[in-house]
Amino acid sequence: MRFDELDLSDDILDALDAMHFEECSPIQEQAIPVILEGRDLIAVAQTGTGKTAAYLLPVIDMLADLPEAKDYVNCIVMAPTRELAQQIDRQMEGFAYFVPVNSVAIYGGTDGATFAQQQRGLKMGADVVIATPGRLLAHLQMGYVDLSKVSYFILDEADRMLDMGFYDDIMQIVKQLPAERQTLMFSATMPPKIQQMAKAILNNPAEVKIAVSRPTEKIDQSAFVCHEGQKTGILRHLLKTAHSQRVIVFSSSKLKVKDLTRELRRAKIKTGEMHSDLEQNERDEVMHDFRAGRLDVLVATDILSRGIDIDDIAMVVNYDVPHEAEDYVHRIGRTARANADGMAVTLISQREQAKFGYIEDFLGYEVRKQAVPAELGEAPEYNPKKRQSSGRQKRSNRPANRNSNGKGNGNASKHRQQKPKSDTSQHKPETDRQKPDTQQVPKSDTQKPRRKSPHKKPRQPKDGNNTPTPSAE
Repeated sequence: MRFDELDLSDDILDALDAMHFEECSPIQEQAIPVILEGRDLIAVAQTGTGKTAAYLLPVIDMLADLPEAKDYVNCIVMAPTRELAQQIDRQMEGFAYFVPVNSVAIYGGTDGATFAQQQRGLKMGADVVIATPGRLLAHLQMGYVDLSKVSYFILDEADRMLDMGFYDDIMQIVKQLPAERQTLMFSATMPPKIQQMAKAILNNPAEVKIAVSRPTEKIDQSAFVCHEGQKTGILRHLLKTAHSQRVIVFSSSKLKVKDLTRELRRAKIKTGEMHSDLEQNERDEVMHDFRAGRLDVLVATDILSRGIDIDDIAMVVNYDVPHEAEDYVHRIGRTARANADGMAVTLISQREQAKFGYIEDFLGYEVRKQAVPAELGEAPEYNPKKRQSSGRQKRSNRPANRNSNGKGNGNASKHRQQKPKSDTSQHKPETDRQKPDTQQVPKSDTQKPRRKSPHKKPRQPKDGNNTPTPSAE
């Protein structure tokens, strides 16, 4: 479907034409009409499918029909990271180029002058506030932000925000919003906690789900089946023989990232680390050095798997197998961007074989296996199906409640049942951190006149720094 087939205003179509946007992506084709109808929406689509345009285009169009926001806020877009908030703000400028709708970006990791600038913007009011939850909540607690007239509340990468521990912050913000609003939730995955939040803050939402796409054929995927202790040696081998520059290495924990970074630096490899223990200015410095070529390798947790726009990554290495197939797709999707080729290599320890087997089931094919270098020793066989079935058999054959003599021990069983279980429901994986009922936004019977800028800007696109590329979200 073409954008001009949607019920978007001429001003929005002018901006899209200036940016050479013609065809809708599947998420845009399905979500935009629903949003224009005024319905709440929960949309599931992976990063890179055009989710940002899917909500910004119709919301900008509808905001143009509302009075200009003075001393209050019309729309809030929540994003998990500063980098994604900045990216959304840049796309907002491009899409609203011919429409008198303004925006302000609110995020942490800034100096006092920037905080004061954000403060002034919120006090003056804004049509759209693009914010990370923690920083917006900090401004709200100071008492000068009016959210009582918010018409549109948007959560981008909702699953990522919950993974980073923002659930409570989001629900505190929701409590200050009016019940009559339109709420849009976009997420790459739909875990139970996302479903729980959706029930709390959305009102009879429409649902749009775009299947997770398989990795592009331009990515050369391979894997090493190895022992855990062989992984670092394999990584050094890869950096020496395959690519030594523009490499991202994903690991499962902050501790592993720190240890691995030290190991590679000892090997005289220019390596940076990215995880949630870093302050925002430290993250910015690392990313700047990586983009500028002062670092060849970036070791990171999944904090880097989404929302980072770097087009020329030569190789992605999964030092640890990701937990979900969607995470695998997000990680390796950092390479082979902008029609370039790329490599993705996964290191599979014995205990990770079952997980990688599930990923191969999702992909629909077996990923090519490479031989572990001979100097690193013998490697285990790869048989994830056998490992899964043997594990289930072992559990099912385990005798219940036996003592050392093989006799039943009911008291021991009772004691074990009464042992308190640890509560993992409140575990918050990484970084910067639900329940009033909502109602559907009522449609006005009379169309409000569209606000027009007294001096319409010429029909020319902004420079490349201020407008999104078709491949950006």
